[in-house]
Amino acid sequence: MNKQTVVVVEDDSEIAEIVIMYLQAANFLTQWFADGKEVVQWVQENEPALILLDLDLPTKSGVDVCKEVRGFSDIPIIMTTAKVEEVDRLVGLELGADDYVCKPYSVKELIARVKANLRRVTKQPFIPEGLQVNSEDFTVSYKHEKIQLTALEFTLLNLLYSNANRIYSRALIMDLVYQDYRDVNDRTVDSHIRNLRKKLKELPLEHDLIRSIYGAGYKFEPIV
Repeated sequence: MNKQTVVVVEDDSEIAEIVIMYLQAANFLTQWFADGKEVVQWVQENEPALILLDLDLPTKSGVDVCKEVRGFSDIPIIMTTAKVEEVDRLVGLELGADDYVCKPYSVKELIARVKANLRRVTKQPFIPEGLQVNSEDFTVSYKHEKIQLTALEFTLLNLLYSNANRIYSRALIMDLVYQDYRDVNDRTVDSHIRNLRKKLKELPLEHDLIRSIYGAGYKFEPIV
């Protein structure tokens, strides 16, 4: 089995050295960058398995690197940051990152996150057979049972459903779902998610398809 390469983008050499040591012990190949300047071109040319990307970097920020990589690749990106403010913790996910870890972090936990994200992209998510999401009449059907959604509830479900396992923050949901600029806030999003979950429970599903990610947002989580 070929080893997978993890790109470590970290300007603190001591942190990078420890992370690389643990990654190599876990049977990964590694490529280290101390700033963001050359990361995008290297990723384009080498197609690694995953990127560990620090948010604050010299020369080119992790934000800019993430934006550019997302322009051509869906490679898993785990953001790492020393900032703990809520907005800063979410910014990576809103840019299209798959996960984030706040410093100081446990390196063992970080390696577990790497493995979990790689498992997610190598497995084919299983949407329950027979689940039908109908955009013509805003209904969802499963095993001869059908529920009716409002137009807004359907748009919300379709956003999450079409991008299974991607976490959407409340702020990003507000931007993508409430496009008529109505007066909305976090509580509005939570209320509509709550109503949507309540309706989905009317279907004979064995799995709660919409999962809350504490401090981050929501995602559609198919059975794997």
